[in-house]
Amino acid sequence: MTCEDSFAQRRRSGRWKQSRYEFVFGIGGTGFLGELGGRDQIGTNSIRDLEISLTRPLFSVGLRYKIEEYIAVKGALAYGKLRGDDNKTAEIFRNNRNLSFRSPIVEFSLLAEYSFIKERVGHKYNLRKIRGVKGFKTNTYFFTGIGVFYFNPRAQYNGKWYSLAPLSTEGQGLVPTRKKYSRVQISIPIGIGMKYSLNRKLSIGLEYGVRKTFTDYIDDVSTTYYDKELLREAKGDVAAELSDPSLRQDGWTGANAQRGDSFNKDAYMFLQISICYKMRTSRGGMPKF
Repeated sequence: MTCEDSFAQRRRSGRWKQSRYEFVFGIGGTGFLGELGGRDQIGTNSIRDLEISLTRPLFSVGLRYKIEEYIAVKGALAYGKLRGDDNKTAEIFRNNRNLSFRSPIVEFSLLAEYSFIKERVGHKYNLRKIRGVKGFKTNTYFFTGIGVFYFNPRAQYNGKWYSLAPLSTEGQGLVPTRKKYSRVQISIPIGIGMKYSLNRKLSIGLEYGVRKTFTDYIDDVSTTYYDKELLREAKGDVAAELSDPSLRQDGWTGANAQRGDSFNKDAYMFLQISICYKMRTSRGGMPKF
């Protein structure tokens, strides 16, 4: 290897430092994993219970910063919608329960990314067959981190949509053993992504991630039924009817009968395509716009 080749190799190896910052714009879909809807089986928070027809849109923006060539951190803000509907499953208990919901989901996350196939940036004009230039490769990475999200489950009654949390559909706040739930919660995102460089500034990516949560009330369903008539007295007719719209009133529902499964917390997932724009890094370490 000549001195010229050695200098060129060192220059290429440090090229990633010139563009540490990346704007990320994403669009895709969401999926809900919980008690409501899902496949023809008992509800779980596993991807095997995903009901594709209830996928809803997702939009996100973020900023990525490379700490090292293989390691990056990303802050992201995402907005989407979640949906679940017992009418979509033939599993007899869930179908008879006949509950449904929709909810916005607003999430801010801070993620750490580890690239096990690193990004290689070649010639400015993506020319190939030039000595020392390897062209553009796909960057593949794992990610995890922490997120904070807001949700607000709603259900429809007589053509009008109602927020379910204030209605205490499982007796939350009406008895000491059932506390009201917060609509701001913590999530743990885990997933995998890949990017393909179009040129030295732009890349296109695909990212899939599951969000583990610590709440079982994204769909407003968790434990057992509360007495319908007591709920009617405390919260009104709408609350009573939305708490138990079951198809058959034959003992499957009613006070203290199983309504959900509090041992399996809810989860949701994001699948999105992204456009990433690299910004040059100044000598002071800040992005150049």
